[in-house]
Amino acid sequence: MVIVKKAIEHPDVIEKVTSLLKKLEINFNMISYYIHSFIHRSIVNERPDFAPEHNERLEFLWDSVLELVITDNLYNDFIDKTEWELTDIRSALVRWRNLAKVSRDLWFSEFLLLWKWEELWWWRDSDYLLANTLEAFIWAIYIDLWIENAKNFINKFIYPTLKEILENNYFKDFKSLIQEYAQAEFDITPTYEVLLEEWPDHDKNFKVWIYIWDKLIWTWSGSSKKKWQEQAAKDAYEKRDSIII
Repeated sequence: MVIVKKAIEHPDVIEKVTSLLKKLEINFNMISYYIHSFIHRSIVNERPDFAPEHNERLEFLWDSVLELVITDNLYNDFIDKTEWELTDIRSALVRWRNLAKVSRDLWFSEFLLLWKWEELWWWRDSDYLLANTLEAFIWAIYIDLWIENAKNFINKFIYPTLKEILENNYFKDFKSLIQEYAQAEFDITPTYEVLLEEWPDHDKNFKVWIYIWDKLIWTWSGSSKKKWQEQAAKDAYEKRDSIII
C-alpha cells in the first residue's frame, strides 16, 4: 500500500507556497492554511487522500473579510459619496473579474492544485477560479495572522485597483449604460436572450445575445448565469462605437 502525503504536508507543495509567501512578505505561522487556499475541488473529487478539502467551502468567511475592509476604506475615503455610489464602487472592487486580474498579476495560477484536464492553461486562467483563489488566500491570512494583516494585503494589492475602476467608470451599472446609449442613439431598449447552454449541469457555459430591434449587436459566453446580463452589457458598452444598426 502506497502512503500518500496530503497536500498540506507535501514538501514540494510546502516549498512552493512558502516561496510565494516570502515574495509577498507575509510572515506566516501555519503554511497549511495557505496551501488549503490553492486546492481546487477537482482534485478533492479525484484524490481525497491527497487533498481532502477544497477552498470553496471558505466562501462564507472570505467574502465577509474582503467586504468589511473595502467597505471601511470607501466609507472613510469618500465622505462626499452617497450610500448607493459607495455600493456600486465596492461591487466593482470585489467583482470576480477585478479579483481575477489581481490574482493573475500575483501569478496565483501557478500555485493551484488541480486535477487532470483542469490542468490545461485555459482552465488555470479562468477568471472565476482565480477570483475564488484570491479570496481564499485572504481567508488564509485572516485565520493565520488576523484582520490587520488581511487588511494590509487587501490594501496593498486589491484596493489600489480603485484608481483604474474610477477612471474607466467600471463601477457603473452597465445594463443601464447600454440602455441609455441605445435609447439615445437608436430610440430602443436592448433585449437579452440566452442562446445556448452547453456542458453538464455542474459546469455550464452560457451564450448570450444582445439585440437592438431584431439586430444582434453583441454575443457573450461565460459560466455564470447570474452575471450574464451584467457582463454582456459591459462588453457591449465598451465596444459601443462599433455598433452599427
